[in-house]
Amino acid sequence: MNLPRPGLRSKAQKRKKLKTPGNQNVSHYWRKKPSKAQCAICKKSLQAIPRLRPAKMKKTDRVSRRANRPESGRYCAKCLQTLLKESVWQSEG
Repeated sequence: MNLPRPGLRSKAQKRKKLKTPGNQNVSHYWRKKPSKAQCAICKKSLQAIPRLRPAKMKKTDRVSRRANRPESGRYCAKCLQTLLKESVWQSEG
């Protein structure tokens, strides 16, 4: 039995056993999908932010990386709304 190369031996890799057209059993390895982005306040998962590894995230265009509002990669819409309201109230009073 052949061991995979050292970089593929960790449990950080996902594995799938396949049979090639040449009738050989092989294992394919790839990185697991990262967890969903969360709101910094309520920990709810953020919409419109794809679950991609950093290298792939860099290759996607900027528009598809996040929603079209300020601080969209950090807060969900509801928390952002309350933050904006609070800041307006503080500036007035």
